[in-house]
Parts: sequence; C-alpha cells; structure tokens
Amino acid sequence: MTGCTMNAPVAGHYAAELDVDAVVERVRRHYPAGATAPELAPLDQLHIGGLDASRRLLERVGEQGARRVLDIGSGVGGLMRLGAAHGLEMIGVDITHGLNRLNHALSRMCESRPASWPVTGDAARLPLCDDSVDAVIFQHILMNVMDDRSALDEARRVLKPSGVLVMHEVISGPQVEEMRYPVPWSGDGRHSCLMTARTLRARLEAAGFTVTRMHDQTEAARAWRARQTGKERSGRSAAAALSPALVFGETFTTMGRNLLHNLEAGAIGIIEVEAGTSPD
Repeated sequence: MTGCTMNAPVAGHYAAELDVDAVVERVRRHYPAGATAPELAPLDQLHIGGLDASRRLLERVGEQGARRVLDIGSGVGGLMRLGAAHGLEMIGVDITHGLNRLNHALSRMCESRPASWPVTGDAARLPLCDDSVDAVIFQHILMNVMDDRSALDEARRVLKPSGVLVMHEVISGPQVEEMRYPVPWSGDGRHSCLMTARTLRARLEAAGFTVTRMHDQTEAARAWRARQTGKERSGRSAAAALSPALVFGETFTTMGRNLLHNLEAGAIGIIEVEAGTSPD
C-alpha cells in the first residue's frame, strides 16, 4: 500500500480540474434532446473497461434478484443511470461534492432518470440504515480509501442478510516498483491505496463476507486501455464531444498512457469480485 492521506485530499484531487457548470453546458450543447448511455460514457464511465465493465456488475446484482442497490463512490453517475434504466433503485454515495452535483445535473438531462439521487458522504461512514440495501457495488473505489476496513464493515452493515457485494477494482500487481504517476486516482501516489488480491480477500472475510468469485480482468483491461490510448494518440478522443479530460484536466492524456504502462508492466491489476454476507 502506498502512503494514503485523509479523504479531503481525495475529494480535492477529483474536484481540482472540474467545472461543473461548463461540463453541463457542453453536454447540453451537444445533446440538447438528452444524452444516451453510450454518448455519456466517455464522461461518466471513469474506470478501466468502460460501459461493459459496469454492465457486468449490474448483471451480477440482477442475477441475485437485487432491487435496491448502493453504488459506493458513484462519481459522475454512469453506473447509477445504467442501473436505473434496468429498473433498479440506485443510491449513490461519493466523497466529492462536485461529482455529485454533476451526477445530479446529468441525470436530469439524460433519457432515463435514476430513481434516487447521489449524496455526499464517506465510504467509511455511510449515511444509510442497517440492512437497508440488497446489493453494494464498489467500482474503482478502494484504491482511494485509506480506511478500507471501515468501508467494508460499513458495506456489510447496510447490506441485508441475503445481500451481495460486487467489485471491479484496481489492485496492486507483482511489479509495484514499475508504477508511474499521475493516474486518474492520484497525481503522485499520496492517496493511492492499492492492495493485493490476497489482501482484499482477507479484508472481505474479516468484514464478514464470503467470497464466491474472484476473476482477474487484467488482460482484458490492458487490451481496453490500449484501444483507448490509440484513440487519444490519434486525436479522436480530443475531437469527441465528451472526454475524461473534462474531469481530470489536460493531464488525463498522461494519466491514460501511465495506466497502459502500469497494466503492461504488472504494476497494477484489475479484479472482479462477488461476495455474500456470512452469518454473524
């Protein structure tokens, strides 16, 4: 684990280059009739794997019969809107208030409005009652959570006894010395909280979860990131209506290159996890 700071710097990292009003105006100008999920994806699917990764997570919770779903670290809200379009009641919690404002604004503008709105809150102190949701989703969140034990304890607390936890997370790879910054979740490593797959399993079990599935998605993620990097180098991404650079600023191009390097060099990996609640 690299040196992790408190949550205020994490929120500041994601808010540093974000101009909510300017982004909203850009979306309204390009999609006056309302944007679809694929049109919003370059802006609201800010994780490795894009729309397909989010759809896989929602398929997992759907297979478990979940109806009320908590998205921890909901960001710009892409996962929430996808879930809502499939009839799920989506609840979002994110530490960065600016991202929640943008999430709310985009949901009001898109074709399918979510059944609930995001709130600003801390994964380690969730503003929800015990046993109140059917499923919890973590997507590229734990790498920014210093107190991961409390965050997993909180996820266990708010889940119903028959609930399911699904994850799509960045983990520490076997060649951590090859890590390059900046990356989307950290400019210089100060709030990068990567852990190994083995540590993640141990943390989940300590929080009262039974891991039923751990699937390494690193190779698929590397191929996806290589395609995105090709678009960025060709200038196609810059010419697109929307881009992750609207959130991360001009350094996103460097972040994207570093992501590809880190995946190819084994500095990071990508894992998908499914877990149920263990008896108390």
